[in-house]
Amino acid sequence: MYADDLVRPWWEALGVTAPLFDVHTHVGTNDPSGFSATFEQLTDALSEVDAGAAVFPLTEPDGYRAANDAVLAAVKAQAAAAPTADSRSPLVAFCRVAPGDDAAAEARRCVEAGARGIKLHPSSDEFELGDDRLHDVFGLAHELHLPIVLHAGPEVDPFTGTLREVLRRYPGARIILAHAGLTDLAWLAGTSYDNLFFDTSWWSPTDIVVALATIPPGHVLFGSDIPYSTALWGAHAAARCAQYVGLDDEQVAAVMGGNARRLVDRLEPADLGPAPGHVPVLDPLLERVYVYLAAGVEATKRGESPGQTLDLAQHSCGVPRDHPQREVFDSVRELLDRYEKHAEHLTTGNQYAPGWDLVTAAALVARTPGPALPG
Repeated sequence: MYADDLVRPWWEALGVTAPLFDVHTHVGTNDPSGFSATFEQLTDALSEVDAGAAVFPLTEPDGYRAANDAVLAAVKAQAAAAPTADSRSPLVAFCRVAPGDDAAAEARRCVEAGARGIKLHPSSDEFELGDDRLHDVFGLAHELHLPIVLHAGPEVDPFTGTLREVLRRYPGARIILAHAGLTDLAWLAGTSYDNLFFDTSWWSPTDIVVALATIPPGHVLFGSDIPYSTALWGAHAAARCAQYVGLDDEQVAAVMGGNARRLVDRLEPADLGPAPGHVPVLDPLLERVYVYLAAGVEATKRGESPGQTLDLAQHSCGVPRDHPQREVFDSVRELLDRYEKHAEHLTTGNQYAPGWDLVTAAALVARTPGPALPG
């Protein structure tokens, strides 16, 4: 998927050896967005970093019962085909529910069949977080201490008071705000709720950095958003940002898998200390590069060329040899060179422009100087 082989050296340079668990992956072929992933494509992507994962359906316009059953069956078949020494399957099923489909009954049915969590997507499935029909879904999660992955992407208005009420009323439910909780991060940064968590499934390193710097490390979880990204790209982003804000090896390991595993196993979250509380100041010359690349990323996500923003980013990497961050500028330039050399030969199978992940990786490196880079 995408250009994992071309990005791999940046991931490997970080030296992460802890077991990985991706809390945000999808399968399905009917999503109106045009994105799709078969179970085989999902497992292939996860195998690039030897990750386990929570998996749930993409949007299904005709309802989720059949899609949930397909996920449950695939996870059970995978576990039977490749049993592990500790009997813990690398993949766990989450069910996806929507209020119009008797969500609580469907969630309970799936949990009784082996699902370990729930996915809610207010925008794609057209409901509000405060919908009365969700009370019993949250009640089930509270009763059984289930994680709920809640879409919090850019098209969603902030949940604010509604989210506060859900957290207060259902303390046993573990609410995971997807995509770094980006629409609510402005008011959540620096807060701490025992039953609120954040996943890292988002392209913008600034949002991931803010979440990791302001939320206790026991409450941040690696997520990739397959098929909108890859496990390797998402792991690189989460680990690099975690190291950038100063998390230690134990905390990084928890973010990359331990925290999510505890939630799917219905264990209490680990106390890994407070949030770092500090975001390092970015060198102004690196900030120029990052700003240009961030604009280019948005173009590639629309299926377009990054255009002049890429030229401006490349020109902005021409700092003197004795600049203290010269290695970072050179690494960004190497990623952009790989984009120019390989983009026309790459495919994505969706609306993103080929090479999207190379441009986005360059933006990530520019925004997070300090962690190790390829030699």
